Amino acid sequence: MNQSVSGTPSLEEHTHENPVVTKQQLFRKQLIVLVLEMLLALPLGLLLAKFQIGTIAWIFGGIAAGTVVLQGCRIFYQYFPQPNRTARKVGMALVGLTVGASNAHANLASLASSIPIFIFLTLFLLLSGGCIGYIYSRVSKTNLFTAMLATVPGGVGIMAAIAADYNKNVSLVALVQAIRVTCVVVLIPFIVRTSVGNDYPQTLPTNTAWLNLDPSQLELLLLVLLITGLVVYPAILFKIPAGDFFGALLIGIGFNPLLHWLPFVGDISFSPPPLINLLGQMLLGISIGEYWGDKPSFKKQTVAYALMSVGMTLVAGAIAAILAMQLTSWDWLTCLLVTAPGGSAEMILVSLALNHNVEIVTTGHLVRLIAINSSLPLWLFLFRRLDEQVSKSV
Repeated sequence: MNQSVSGTPSLEEHTHENPVVTKQQLFRKQLIVLVLEMLLALPLGLLLAKFQIGTIAWIFGGIAAGTVVLQGCRIFYQYFPQPNRTARKVGMALVGLTVGASNAHANLASLASSIPIFIFLTLFLLLSGGCIGYIYSRVSKTNLFTAMLATVPGGVGIMAAIAADYNKNVSLVALVQAIRVTCVVVLIPFIVRTSVGNDYPQTLPTNTAWLNLDPSQLELLLLVLLITGLVVYPAILFKIPAGDFFGALLIGIGFNPLLHWLPFVGDISFSPPPLINLLGQMLLGISIGEYWGDKPSFKKQTVAYALMSVGMTLVAGAIAAILAMQLTSWDWLTCLLVTAPGGSAEMILVSLALNHNVEIVTTGHLVRLIAINSSLPLWLFLFRRLDEQVSKSV
């Protein structure tokens, strides 16, 4: 039996009467919501920075802003906007560009020998997620296929979309996935900050400008954003695994070497301004917060079972970190960031903020993103077969 979920269904825009006008109205509403979220996330990020939250305070500000604005739309205006997936893709691209630029001088080729370890850790997390999904399904009396989609590490939007395609409980899948991502995004930086203490950097040094106003740097910024858009859009269009983040990361790595290779360009070096990183963080946070703001009312028992499954997932991530420490020479912090079950871009941002083995953490999460997304058809086939067998045996 599937768990019941009470709540007002999201309003759908009717496009059969005047599709052009309706789509324009929908776009304007989505844009207004996003602008309101950004305007709220900015002061919240500044406020959290005052409390020395650290360099990913802007993600937390975005989470709060996304939750508040979407709940405000639901309560005060009876408007039920869906989570803006485009905003997260843009945020992933901006973060990927920043991370790529920081890894421009790193020797990523030296990590090729570690790829089997990254794949092993990914398989361990996937298998753990499958076992946790089975336990969650039996305890909560939830459809097995739904439980698997809810508990296997993956993107909130991706798993919710798959649940919708197979007519499963989309709200429940999104709830469990959102709790998992939020817990990882909140807990891991807290653990890191507690461990490193005063070495955890602030959001922005006081003497750092958010945007370099030098004309040449502004021109390079516009150029790199244009190139990123031209690369990322086809990657998203053709559904390349982690295309938004991976494509932007490659641009960030290769942009400066490309400039130095061109004969008509002088000795110019480009580095994305802090504003790009902050905007990316806010958009990532907003996308997480929107899933909370979009949630209908769940029974307490439903939330308790979801928290139980997330707790088991976090334990599996901790076990994976211990395995990584046994198999490699990495320190505990690197292993923790590499094996954190979800929030790949956010965990890379933490390593970037600490300047702590960014290339290892980046490579580990990229391997996992590609492995999970490319193997989704196989996992879905296995989930459906297992679900059918369990249903027949009942």
